[in-house]
Amino acid sequence: MNTTVLAAPAAEGMSWLQVIVLSVLQGLTEFLPVSSSGHLRIFSTWWFGADAGASFTAVVQLGTEAAVLVFFLKDIARILVAWFRGVFAAEHRGDPDYLLGWFVIIGSIPIAIIGFVGKDLIRDAARNLWITAVVLILFSFVFLLAEKLGRQDRPVDGKSLEGLKLKDAIVMGLAQCLALIPGVSRSGGTISAGLFLGMSREAAARFSFLLAIPAVLASGLFSLPDAFEPSVGQSASGVQLLVGAAVAFVIGYAAIAWLLRFVQKHSLAWFAGYRIILGLLVMGLLATGTIPAT
Repeated sequence: MNTTVLAAPAAEGMSWLQVIVLSVLQGLTEFLPVSSSGHLRIFSTWWFGADAGASFTAVVQLGTEAAVLVFFLKDIARILVAWFRGVFAAEHRGDPDYLLGWFVIIGSIPIAIIGFVGKDLIRDAARNLWITAVVLILFSFVFLLAEKLGRQDRPVDGKSLEGLKLKDAIVMGLAQCLALIPGVSRSGGTISAGLFLGMSREAAARFSFLLAIPAVLASGLFSLPDAFEPSVGQSASGVQLLVGAAVAFVIGYAAIAWLLRFVQKHSLAWFAGYRIILGLLVMGLLATGTIPAT
């Protein structure tokens, strides 16, 4: 008897216990540099005996992204107003918030293209747990390297992000694409890229959150139909998806506030250590046949 499975989901759909547990995990891990998609992939298989699927993950992420919208509501409104003013009136185009609006748009283009072109690979082959485990470990060393080499001396304001450059948006936008592989971490990849560019952790984390908004919203909305009748993974009812997104929203909001305070004084090394331990644990579970790789 396999004691690692907490509850067996229905053959054609997810159980409520699975939905709640995975939604809590999503809220806790979406903004921490530990990979929320990796955690959902690992614990869905380990505890519930089946992969919930990339579409369920993408839809529940709408809850955590709603937390970003609420948490940064004033910033988002300020950026949108400045962007529209600049679009229609040249005299407003020197406003840092106008430029920041463009930086978010430009930084979102790479993941939009790669996510659309590689959607079938992302939903299937990239979800192999051996890949997830290896990536968890390897990218931990990227975080450590970013902490070691990142000077954090760029004059980029940690609150307004004034001083951000087009190069920053492009590099961090490319780094965000790596999060399509479970185990990388959207925030970890983009914050590390910001550190390599000389930004402070706080500034890199703040832009990372803003940069994720278009990508996650688009991914979640695009994946809605597939979440009900997935080609890969399990199906979930509309009520389950709604409740899951709500749970992820509440916990995700608290996680944003905590992480922004944490990165002001602490390095990503704390998360790197956790990721390495989790990656080795998953490898052990795979090697002993406790959980399947696919």
